Amino acid sequence: MTIIGVLALQGSFNEHIAALRRLGVEGVQIRKPEQLHNITSLIIPGGESTTMAKIAEYHNLVFPSLREFVKMGKPVWGTCAGLIFLADKAIGQKTGGQQLIGGLDCTVHRNFFGSQIQSFEAEVLASELASTEGGPETFRAVFIRAPAIVEVGPEVQVLADYPVPSNKLLSSDSSIEDQKEKVEEQSKVIVAVRQGNILATAFHPELTADTRWHSYFLKMANEIREEVLNSIVPAQVNLSYNQQQLNDLPIFQ
Repeated sequence: MTIIGVLALQGSFNEHIAALRRLGVEGVQIRKPEQLHNITSLIIPGGESTTMAKIAEYHNLVFPSLREFVKMGKPVWGTCAGLIFLADKAIGQKTGGQQLIGGLDCTVHRNFFGSQIQSFEAEVLASELASTEGGPETFRAVFIRAPAIVEVGPEVQVLADYPVPSNKLLSSDSSIEDQKEKVEEQSKVIVAVRQGNILATAFHPELTADTRWHSYFLKMANEIREEVLNSIVPAQVNLSYNQQQLNDLPIFQ
């Protein structure tokens, strides 16, 4: 049975494990650095990113361990808070900011969609998901105090975006005023991406009965695993030497 690690510090890790179980896959809770050595794929769930960072430090699940996991090319999927952690850059943070794992070439706005009471559900167009997993072209996305991606690098594949009012401001913080014009021009923000071994969604697929994003991640993980196996060149064994040695041995009658 395939085993997927789920970071279990805070947030909706049990919901991810339940979704994986519906697909016949075992999800194991990850809380300690040494547990990362026993898994090949990791899900970083939604939750409160600042709280998760503090709990990670308390459990000595330091960010260098998670960064190394990502750099090794192992499949990682971050949802909501997990997306924030995986971003190379985050804006709209609290004073002092927070540690990031990084690896995903994007800029994420930490609380783009507002506070807890401004959480919502919406049908999000996800053509790539539908072509890979079947089903409808849209996915019922649950946004809870959700972030949004406002800028991506050239290697990032956009899987889904969401329209926003053209006059929506990212923040009153003058340090991110340069992002305002980009959003006004786009009138939409990015809410799902993939870059190599990293998948990230601003919403919570684990809170719905639709397991297509989990299935998508499993197939992605299997593809990466196959690529690694195919890249391993088997050692060439020279049998001629051994054969020659055998032929030279004296024969006793």
